[in-house]
Amino acid sequence: MAENTLSFIKMQGAGNDFILFDNRTLKMSNERLTELAPMLCNRKFGIGGDGIIALNFDDTKEADLVMNYKNPDGSDAGMCGNGARCFAAFAVTLGSPKNFTFRVHDNIYRAKVKKKSVVIHFPLETKVKEIQVGGEHVMSVYTNTEHIVWPGTTDKLEDETNLVSEGRYLRYHEKFKPAGTNVNFIAGINATNLCLQTYERGVENLTLACGTGAIASALAWHYLQQKGDGDFKYNVKVRGGNLLTYFSFFKKTKTYSNIKLEGPATFVFEGQYHF
Repeated sequence: MAENTLSFIKMQGAGNDFILFDNRTLKMSNERLTELAPMLCNRKFGIGGDGIIALNFDDTKEADLVMNYKNPDGSDAGMCGNGARCFAAFAVTLGSPKNFTFRVHDNIYRAKVKKKSVVIHFPLETKVKEIQVGGEHVMSVYTNTEHIVWPGTTDKLEDETNLVSEGRYLRYHEKFKPAGTNVNFIAGINATNLCLQTYERGVENLTLACGTGAIASALAWHYLQQKGDGDFKYNVKVRGGNLLTYFSFFKKTKTYSNIKLEGPATFVFEGQYHF
């Protein structure tokens, strides 16, 4: 790589787009990635994306690789499900096997790259909690990053100006300080299908898809229907396509586990960014 030039791959997963690069030889620090993210993600003066993803070796040897993800404002995200699928597909092009483990912060995930989709296994056991925020009844669901879910109608999901306003209000609400939260607006279609719009923290706008938000929304929709024990598969329709969520529910403990996210991971283009 020439000095001040970054070779990158642009990918998208159900419309959630990312800038990925192999950081194993570049060895850019976490601080440098924080500085770069706003420049690279800028859609007018940079490449444009919902986040950047650096692929690293795992020095702790706990997993095969490490995914270092930064939001467009340079902040950290607990986890990015759509980004993880793109990361997995990218890793395979660099020589990784199609089944491998990777670490995000202190959590180790398992990826399976299939012919037309990627499955991410989440090391997660979580619950759906009902809360009141600003007079609104919503659900809090932690999916290795912070989410709230607000059920509504399909008409509500069409009013994007209002969704942005309400999403921004809830994202910054004092109840969620200091980290803030992602905000998911859902509308159920039937027992195992729902529509979703997500206001993403760090992007500070609606995105075409949100993987961890799809998981949170599926669990919340299951919770609202008071479904019993068992293994479930829900389809979540987002603006950028469809995401499949898999999970198990244990009524006695009211916990969700065995959580998986499946969806597309598409290569868009590759290039070089000059600083």
